[in-house]
Amino acid sequence: PISEDLTMECVRTERVRDGIDLVTLDRPDRLNAMNTALVTELDEALRTCAEDDTCRVVVLTGAGRAFCAGLDLVEGAVSPRGAGRGRTQAGLHTQQMIAALVPRLRGMRKPVIAAVNGAASGGGLALALACDIRIGGRSSRFNVAFVKIGLSGCDIGVSWLLPRIVGTGPAFHMMLTGHMVEAEEAERMGLITRLVADDALLDAALAEAELIVGNSPFGVWMTKEVMWSQLEVGSLQAGIDLENRTQILSSFTGDLVEAMAAFAEKRPARFGDA
Repeated sequence: PISEDLTMECVRTERVRDGIDLVTLDRPDRLNAMNTALVTELDEALRTCAEDDTCRVVVLTGAGRAFCAGLDLVEGAVSPRGAGRGRTQAGLHTQQMIAALVPRLRGMRKPVIAAVNGAASGGGLALALACDIRIGGRSSRFNVAFVKIGLSGCDIGVSWLLPRIVGTGPAFHMMLTGHMVEAEEAERMGLITRLVADDALLDAALAEAELIVGNSPFGVWMTKEVMWSQLEVGSLQAGIDLENRTQILSSFTGDLVEAMAAFAEKRPARFGDA
């Protein structure tokens, strides 16, 4: 697979189980804070996984004591496209470079599971929110760091994603105060779907990934795509109309026939990708 051969400085990608790629943010000495290399390499790693048909699920995690501490406030991140431009244009190029990671995660046809170890702050929180499933270790903690450093709390998609995941009340509290949400509180508010011991975090994420791999590739693709689209659909009927058409489209892949045959023959389904 393409993704097995990806070697980078700040991001590691490896095939850990059949159909499952592990993408690890790898700046543990800086708590995986975002510098230029990490941002650009993560974008490339996600692009590569997206284009690799043998990859069915991506697990995103951080090396060492943190998931991602957000922007590296010492080194910073700079878009090459901003070179030679004024402060406003250069800053906007960098802002857009970092923010593009969120639609990259959302737009992938395959699900992404965040295995959150330690801090997910600022941009790290945004990465976790943009994943389809979030599992937290006991050390996981989350906050909207932007508002703590003199900026708006509304950044990198957080003000759109967070209220849809935890509700408006908790989202406003997190965004206005910068309050650090510890693991148990994160589980109670639905920010993470499961809380496990740190040493069991990766196994828990991989077990979740294997459940997804057991389903049909096209069915998973359509489920992710429609679920995200439903967050923007304006009415129940429009949502149902979208579901109706997607369901008929899905019935033409042959996976339904295979699932019925597998059920009748009491065997696991062998889904293709046609």
